[in-house]
Amino acid sequence: MKYEEYLNVAQIIVSITLVLIVLMQARGGGGFGTGASSIVRTRRGVEKTLFQLTIVLVIIFLFISALSVTAAR
Repeated sequence: MKYEEYLNVAQIIVSITLVLIVLMQARGGGGFGTGASSIVRTRRGVEKTLFQLTIVLVIIFLFISALSVTAAR
């Protein structure tokens, strides 16, 4: 396999993982607009870990995307 193909496979894996992490966050979160809009919740435990993992995966995804564009030239 060529370098570009490895980047494409890595990008697909990261994107699928990112979608799954975001879906896990949406499933565990409370509903917005349920009348408790003045209450501010802090993220703790698993919710905080999923949030931080989402940020890391987005950064990795953007990095792989930039590498993929430069490798295609």
